[in-house]
Amino acid sequence: MRILILGGGALGRSIAEALKGEFDIVIVEKDEIRARALEESGFHVVQGDFSYTATLLKAGVEKSELVIITTMDVDTIKKTVYVIRTNNKEVPILTVLPDEISLEELTESIKESFEADVKVDYAISPRTALRDALIGMVKHIGERKNVNLLVKKLRELKNESDSLLIVMHDNPDPDSLASAAALSVIAQTLGFKTKIVHGGEITHHENRAFVNLLGIEVTRVSRGSYELKRYPFIALVDCQPNGNLTILESSDYGRIKIVIDHHQVLQHLSDVIPEDAFLDIRPDVNSASSILVEYLRGLNISVSPPLATALFYGIYIDTKKFSKLSPVDLKAIEFLAGKVDYELLDKIEHPDISTETAEILARAIMHRRIYKNVIISNVGFITNRDALAEAADFLLRLEGITTVLVFGIVDDKIEISARTRDVRVNIGAVMKEAFGEMGSGGGHARAGGARISLGIFKLAKDKNSLLKLVEEAVTERFLEALKVKEG
Repeated sequence: MRILILGGGALGRSIAEALKGEFDIVIVEKDEIRARALEESGFHVVQGDFSYTATLLKAGVEKSELVIITTMDVDTIKKTVYVIRTNNKEVPILTVLPDEISLEELTESIKESFEADVKVDYAISPRTALRDALIGMVKHIGERKNVNLLVKKLRELKNESDSLLIVMHDNPDPDSLASAAALSVIAQTLGFKTKIVHGGEITHHENRAFVNLLGIEVTRVSRGSYELKRYPFIALVDCQPNGNLTILESSDYGRIKIVIDHHQVLQHLSDVIPEDAFLDIRPDVNSASSILVEYLRGLNISVSPPLATALFYGIYIDTKKFSKLSPVDLKAIEFLAGKVDYELLDKIEHPDISTETAEILARAIMHRRIYKNVIISNVGFITNRDALAEAADFLLRLEGITTVLVFGIVDDKIEISARTRDVRVNIGAVMKEAFGEMGSGGGHARAGGARISLGIFKLAKDKNSLLKLVEEAVTERFLEALKVKEG
């Protein structure tokens, strides 16, 4: 690439030195002594005034692939741009600009002075460049602060024990699984023996494929089990001591030393976990995987293709297929993109659907009840909790429907999944209002869930009566929270 640098002063020379050897550099410098010094340093120099046509032609402006103007004199910049464009209409022009003039003002001024429409492709002002550099440094320091605090906490714990239990929510999704795997890698790098656990089932066919294909080792444990009690330290990822996390007893909370999550604080954590616990809870980030990528990047830990694929897919799912991205999510995607095994990713995203999931989808369609633009569907007694979310996603695609709730009974609990594309509705808030007092409910603006113990519903004389009572209660509370009238 042939680059023409106009001006061999301090700025022009430093640019040339930085690019020397990588690009074909030509410097145009008016001062004879400075030009000779540049030549003695090994640069290709053309002596002369770069605002004149003859000088630029001598420097080969017509065959240059980039022109950099380093002067801060506005009149010289204007004249030089006009001369460049007279001899090369397509070459990109990069110029520095005094703080008092914008690129638009410069272009308009050239048009007025020379009665010609010209294009300046790029411009940098010292104040803007300094501001951007400072902002970038502040963000970098912010990122480093979080990862430094995490490492500090892990090293403190390592002085007491080398065992760390990583706990996900009961029915972990790709974001939770990937985040746990990443934290495990970080902890193992610091000498820990780790174990990743959850309390419920991994039943969603994509999630099962995710675990199997990526080789993520997870263990299902029960509340109060020895497997939980024998670990001195607990780290929570993509969950908090509330909501969809039932395996921890209150006596376990004192061993929680790390909490990493992207959901809002579910309760006053300082009341239930140690004061010295490491907390990184960022509701403005859309996936826990993105936070873990920030740690991995900050620690310069090598990310294997399976782990990169896991984290990438975790972000993909929790950002609704990249439709809602924060700056942290974007940085994470950029970091992972070249490390992902896309063939593996395709296998995860398109696994064979199980017979049970297909049956639940069919039930959701057959048993749907429509209330204006809202669908509520009762799929009855099931074992595959994750199929509820798949059914809700499917029903939301029906014409004229903006909000969906699908529920079923799993063991002794009512499991509920909801979706919306109505911008006026925050479905997470609706689920919390509707079912928070009966059990647990919450989520994001577009997706939410709830879990309710059957409790008094068990008094029903048979299964059909039980389903009817549950359906009436769920429907009434959901529509009331949505402010939609039945009928």
